[in-house]
Amino acid sequence: MNKVKVMISNKQDRIKVPTGIRLLIRRCCHAVLTYEKFSGDAEVSVSFVDNEQIHELNREYRNVDRPTDVLSFPLGENGVYDINNATGAYVLGDIVISMETAFKQAREYGHSLEREIGFLTVHSMLHLLGYDHETSPLDECNMREKQEAILGELGISREATFNTNGIQA
Repeated sequence: MNKVKVMISNKQDRIKVPTGIRLLIRRCCHAVLTYEKFSGDAEVSVSFVDNEQIHELNREYRNVDRPTDVLSFPLGENGVYDINNATGAYVLGDIVISMETAFKQAREYGHSLEREIGFLTVHSMLHLLGYDHETSPLDECNMREKQEAILGELGISREATFNTNGIQA
C-alpha cells in the first residue's frame, strides 16, 4: 500500500476543529487514492480557513466574489504531477476548507460536521486527480457517484450520517 502524507493546518479560529477531524481527512485522502487505484506515494496539503479567507481566495483564483465551502488547487494535469525530490512522492495539490461554511452546511443538510468535512475532502481529492463536475452533466454525475461510493466505504455516506436531531453549536 502506498503512503499518503497529508499536511493539515488550521488558519482560522472561528470554529473549533473537533477531535478526530484530522484523522478523518487522512482516511478520506487515502480512500480516494485507493478507490482510484492511484499508484505511488502522494502528498496533499489541507488548510482550514474562515469565510473571509476563502472569499479572498475564491475572488483571486476563480473571479467569484463570495465565500465558498472548499477550493482545490491541483498541482498536476492529465495525470502528471510534480514530484517531491526529497521523498519521491507525487505532490497532488492543496485543499482549502472554510470551517464556517462547512459548519453551516452540516446544519442545513442535517448531518454531522464530520460527514461534511469528509464530503468536502473527498470532493476536493477528486478535483486534485483531475475530475471536474462543472464540465458536463455526465462528469457531474460520475463525480457524484464516486464521492458517494468512497464516503460509503468510509461509513460516512449520506444515509449513514443523517442527523435527525440537528447539530448543536
